[in-house]
This record gives sequence, C-alpha cells and structure tokens, in this order.
Amino acid sequence: MNDTVKPVTPQNLATTTSWFRTAAPYIHSHRGATFVIAFDGETIDSQEFEPLLHDISILNSLGIKLVLVYGARPQIEASCIQQNVPVRYHSGLRVTDDVSLVIAKAAIGKLRLDIESKLSFGLPHTPMADARIRCISGNLVIARPAGIIDGVDLGHTGEVRRIDSEGINQQLAAGNIVLLPPLGYSLTGESFNVSAESIATEVATALRADKLIFIGHSNQAMPRELTVDEAQKTLSSHPSLPAAVKACKAGVTRVHILDRAINGVLLQELFSRDGAGTLVTATSFETTRQAVIDDVGGILELLQPLEEKGIVVKRSRELLEREIDHFTVMERDGSVVACAALYPYPENDMAELACLAVSNHYQSHGRGKQLLAVLEQSAQAQGINHLCVLTTQTAHWFLEQGFKPADIADLPVAKQALYNYHRNSRVFRKQLA
Repeated sequence: MNDTVKPVTPQNLATTTSWFRTAAPYIHSHRGATFVIAFDGETIDSQEFEPLLHDISILNSLGIKLVLVYGARPQIEASCIQQNVPVRYHSGLRVTDDVSLVIAKAAIGKLRLDIESKLSFGLPHTPMADARIRCISGNLVIARPAGIIDGVDLGHTGEVRRIDSEGINQQLAAGNIVLLPPLGYSLTGESFNVSAESIATEVATALRADKLIFIGHSNQAMPRELTVDEAQKTLSSHPSLPAAVKACKAGVTRVHILDRAINGVLLQELFSRDGAGTLVTATSFETTRQAVIDDVGGILELLQPLEEKGIVVKRSRELLEREIDHFTVMERDGSVVACAALYPYPENDMAELACLAVSNHYQSHGRGKQLLAVLEQSAQAQGINHLCVLTTQTAHWFLEQGFKPADIADLPVAKQALYNYHRNSRVFRKQLA
C-alpha cells in the first residue's frame, strides 16, 4: 500500500464533499473564461513552481482558457554576472545592450523550454498524469524600443506596441495554453526585452480577460481586497500593484495578486469565496443592496440555521417572495452573506428590524453592525425615527448597538396584535433621531 495515500475516513470524506460543494459554483462560472497568469523568475526558481504548474494544468482540464506570461530577471542577471557583463537598470527597466540581449534571449529561451517540458504530455507522478496539455508560444507580442529615458538609452529594452489577439484566441479556442516569454518583436524583425508584468497587463486588456493573476512573493502583508483608489494609495507595497491598477483602469474586471509561498494559492483563490491572495477591482468586491427575488434562496440558506435554533421565526419561501422588498442583502462574489428586513409602521414613527442574519464565515467581521447602519439610514430616509426589534437569544448584541429594553405596549399597534406569547421574545427599541 502506498503510505503517502491517506486512508478514507468519514471525516476527510466530509471535508472533501464540503469543499467540492463550495467550489462547484466557481467551477461552473470559470469554465470557458480567459485567465492571464503571470509569474516572475523567482517563482520559476522556487520549490513551489512545479506544484503551481500542476494546479495550472487542473485549470486547463476544467475548460479555462489560459495565457501564461513568465519573467526572467534573476536568470538573466545570473547569466550576466557569470559572463562578467554589467547589469544596469534605469527607472526600474533593464538597460539592454547588444551583449546583454544575447544573454537575455538565451536565458529566456531556456526557461521557455523548461516550462514547456514541465507542462508536456502526461505530467507523470502528478494528479494530472493522463492529461494531454499543449503549450504554444510564438511571436504574439509586437514591441517597440522604450527609447531614451532621462538621457539613458535603454537599448534593446522595449514596450508593448500591440498584442496579436487573433493569434492568441485561435490557440485558446483549440484548447491550448499560450506561453508568452518576456520578449516582443518589432515589425522590422528586432527583438526586445519587455517586462512580463507589462505583457501580462496588455494581453489581459486586449483579450478582455476575465482575470489577470500575478504570482510572486512579498514580505509585506497585503489586504484581501483593494479597490483601484485604495491600491493607488499603496502602490509601493507590492511590485505588481501598479500593473494591477493599470489593468483595472483599462477594463480588466479583477486582478489577483498571489503569494507563491501559500500552498495551493491559485486553487484557493479561484475556488473559494474569500480566496487566499489580494483582489484588486475597479469597484468594491462586496456590495450592500436591496434584495431581489433571485436572492430568496440565499436568504433562506442564511435563515435556516437560525430558524432551527429558534432565534428567528420560520418563514416559507412563498412568504419571503412576497416580502422581498423589505429585505436588504450583503452580496459577496455573487453569494448572499448577510441579510436583514425592515418593516415600516409610519403611523407610529417606527420600523421593525427583523431577520438580521450573517453567514457563519463572516460573523466576526462586523457585517451585522454594517447592515444595521444601512437599515437605520433607510428608516431615517423614510422619515422614521425609531426602530424596534424582537429577540429571544441576541439581546446583548442589540444592547451593544444602542437599543434599550421596551415593553410589548411600546410596539406599533399592528405588531402588538401579532406578538407570539409562546416565543416570549424580548422587546427592544432604539431612537434614531
């Protein structure tokens, strides 16, 4: 028996089943999508690189269209040092003279062959042992010289002029992975050393990619989510942030920055709700909005555990559908993670807060308090200055939010008539104005 294979137990079966159910919506939504994945030369040299390629092969098997862009800075530098060729940078760009261009092309070419070899048919001794993965490269990036910057001639260092989107899409449509080196080619037949991040950004923009993913390493802790405005304030905190901001501004919906040191970081980021890296988006990753009929299933899922514990009154799907206009939801990556309802009684200058529920995964992140604040603003916008709530098990939380104990007689008359004496709920009230 292979000692490395874990025995099947009810516990790990349950874990696998739970993970698969969580990942299923993402597997469905990612199929047919286009991802551009960029990784630096340090990642290629790291022990995490082969597992990363295995995970990339899994993405390919799930029907995701992949463009891989790789860097080669440390490999080029090592070759230059070995051959006593000076290494020079200006404004973050390599100064590429004739000799260093020859060295760069050799180092980049070797890396391309190595990556193609690792992605070659079979991937023996891996979970994708029987997969047939075709990896295609070519002159798909048209470049021009970066020129002279601050009086410094960058030589054969270039910048992207155009992406051959048609050529890349033809390969993606055939199910091939497209592998792009940090090189571009001019219309006059010259070669230019181009930064991998620049190529990845331009490719993602030209292809209207669903995701642009940068994989590298940073010693600084990064937040899980950043809007473009937030990212611009911290551009120096990670080398990929400027490229992420540029891509978002150019129309790429989501840019992910991942740390290769996290085991399985690519799969964790793509197939779980919270991911494992940093997401940069043009708009907020999480929204609070008026509920719609399509949210009923998510609201029921949130309320069911609370109903079973007697914390909230059980509501049928039909009732929720009729009352959906009273609900506000917090949505995260297409899933409802919190909800609450507001039932106004304008004749009593009061509104009832009901069905406040937050997913177990987010109860320590202050979303209940955030949602309450939204509903308080909504009540005040309707000219209502008091909230009331009935609760059996969460009295302390409402007290912490400024509610005061009240009596049944303090409820709106219509609500008093519906009071369930069997539940014996405690009544709380809060003045908003």
